[in-house]
Amino acid sequence: MTNPALNIVPFVSVDNMMTLVLRVGVERFLVELAGYIEEDFKRWPVFDKTPRVASHSREGVIELMPTSDGQLYGFKYVNGHPSNTRDGRQTVTAFGVLADVGNGYPMLLTEMTILTALRTAATSAVAAKYLAPKNADTMAIIGNGAQSEFQALAFKAVLGVDKLRLFDIDASASRKAASNLAGKGFDITICHSAQEAVEGAQIITTVTADKQYATILTDNMVGNGVHINAVGGDCPGKTELHRDILLRSDIFVEYPPQTRIEGEIQQLDPDHPVIELWQVMTGETQGRRDPRQITLFDSVGFAIEDFSALRYVRDRLQSTGLYEKLDLLADPDEPRDLFGMLLRHAAKQAEVA
Repeated sequence: MTNPALNIVPFVSVDNMMTLVLRVGVERFLVELAGYIEEDFKRWPVFDKTPRVASHSREGVIELMPTSDGQLYGFKYVNGHPSNTRDGRQTVTAFGVLADVGNGYPMLLTEMTILTALRTAATSAVAAKYLAPKNADTMAIIGNGAQSEFQALAFKAVLGVDKLRLFDIDASASRKAASNLAGKGFDITICHSAQEAVEGAQIITTVTADKQYATILTDNMVGNGVHINAVGGDCPGKTELHRDILLRSDIFVEYPPQTRIEGEIQQLDPDHPVIELWQVMTGETQGRRDPRQITLFDSVGFAIEDFSALRYVRDRLQSTGLYEKLDLLADPDEPRDLFGMLLRHAAKQAEVA
């Protein structure tokens, strides 16, 4: 986005992000965002890649997620604090920046709490496009919190999944998800256990929030031929799947150095074989190769996905007016005279007084 005033950076507030998503349409937004994510995965080698910079505490984690393709630089600030809901706060909040590598100036500042939910769901659907059984139409979603509806809509929009089996240890969360998704083309069953939820499902999505080692799926619950979309295990000490499931599965990841620290595979030996998802998308290796194969997308979220989301929003913002002009950067008339800018401002204030 072009700004004649160098000090002004477009800022997308939560209100404007919601308006943008609804104006585009949630499912269309997810499909288009999935396209940007797939496009960037297919040029994976051009990106700077590093595990996110994390500050862990007993209560949660705060992370920075940077990357660049050599022309644009993007980063996201994000937290994960599972106990926040007790105080009426979100478990995950985020904001992000997209900048011009050539001059270092920010081009976009945006909320990314809603955008992260959308990009996480879109990434899951893109992975399943390559890994899920052909013509899969039924998905179990275990954990029906803030991410669940986005996952459901992404899988419907990208893959045509229209049957949902919901389970959460808090039954009100499942009722919430079912109510929010009513009238959106789903056949929804609220289940009373995780075991019941996975019955008949070709895709199993686990997306719980507890910050601990957990066993959401046990080995006996997972039959041959399913695709597991493991979303909730995303930091050290936080997993959802029994180790034996991993040993039976072909495991696909975003960026191994990060996933081995944060993902389900933190339970395995450091040299346990995994497949990088971008290599499947480019045709360098196979994804699903036979009907009985168990595929597992060990999703932890990687900075390139946020970069894709920032690019998509930047492109979508043009001509919409759905942003505020944020006076973010000092822009003196003479670039070397920053102190003089301060003095001129003092003089103006004196005149007003």
